[in-house]
Amino acid sequence: MFTGIVEELGEITAVENLGDASRFRLRGPVVTEGARHGDSIAVNGVCLTVVEHEGDEFTADVMAETLKRSSLGALAVGSRVNLERPTAVGARLGGHIVQGHVDGTGEILARTPSEHWEIVKISLPADLSRYVVEKGSITVDGISLTVVEAASDHFTVSLIPTTLALTTLGVKQPGDPVNLEVDVIAKYVERLLAAGQEADR
Repeated sequence: MFTGIVEELGEITAVENLGDASRFRLRGPVVTEGARHGDSIAVNGVCLTVVEHEGDEFTADVMAETLKRSSLGALAVGSRVNLERPTAVGARLGGHIVQGHVDGTGEILARTPSEHWEIVKISLPADLSRYVVEKGSITVDGISLTVVEAASDHFTVSLIPTTLALTTLGVKQPGDPVNLEVDVIAKYVERLLAAGQEADR
């Protein structure tokens, strides 16, 4: 489990095409400290497994399904990525419950700068809109954010200077894809309500 609090901006240093998968090599001095084979690291909000670890770099295999359902397929050597290790039991939950299981992708539609923050408008797939509510939580490229406005086909978030400086959302521009993970609690509530309605029939 993750919290959506990005620990560092990493970098893709190599991409190997494996046919039905890709192997990424990533640099991240913070997240690789103490990393071992089999550990999980979230890359732009996608939970990946460490295959190899050497120095401040690690490799991870990404299946075709993950490449198809996330924006990881658009990454290339030199791409910057948000990195986060799983939260430790007993640690503070600084963001919200994040699984690292991407529900879909959106696209940066617009950026509106202000003196102390920036409003970013992001497209929202129709099948995810029911899970996104004003003042609710959403994960964008692995970043736990609060929804400012929720519409049927888009939402907005307000980014503070720290988020702009320390994550990929500081440099992404209109047209760039982002990974989206909606609040898992909303999905469970929907499933439980549907089961209850079926039982009442």
